[in-house]
Amino acid sequence: MIEIERKFLVTSDAYKKQAITKTNIAQGYLSKHPERNVRIRIKGERAYITIKGASNSSGTSRFEWEKEIELEEGQSLLSLCERPIIAKYRYEVKSGNHLFEVDEFLDDNQGLVIAEVELTHEDETFVKPNWLGKEVTGDPRYYNSQLSNIPFSKWFT
Repeated sequence: MIEIERKFLVTSDAYKKQAITKTNIAQGYLSKHPERNVRIRIKGERAYITIKGASNSSGTSRFEWEKEIELEEGQSLLSLCERPIIAKYRYEVKSGNHLFEVDEFLDDNQGLVIAEVELTHEDETFVKPNWLGKEVTGDPRYYNSQLSNIPFSKWFT
């Protein structure tokens, strides 16, 4: 139940042509405590509840527990979440032996595109697509829970 991932900014929209899926996501937070958060996500026609712990010092690893729930339950729980709700498109892109999840944010976070790759261990190597930019692993500004507090659109005002 340990999630190991690295995050990167995306420098072009070339990932869209390489994507094998595109899904609409809405997610909100029932709790955003610094040591843990509880997230509700509607991904297409499926719903999930996720609990994430605090990240390690590098920001690469943290506890994650996720369970699929009924769509109607997810919609009801999403209505209880703190505002704003994060809205984004998720593209899945294969690169070598890995799958990158590229999130194109909408609404107050429009203009932000982040790619994540999940790993089996922190030192694992992977093929970096040419549209991958600066690594932002461990930068809390790019955590979805923080983007709901301080949206990307407010970073430069």
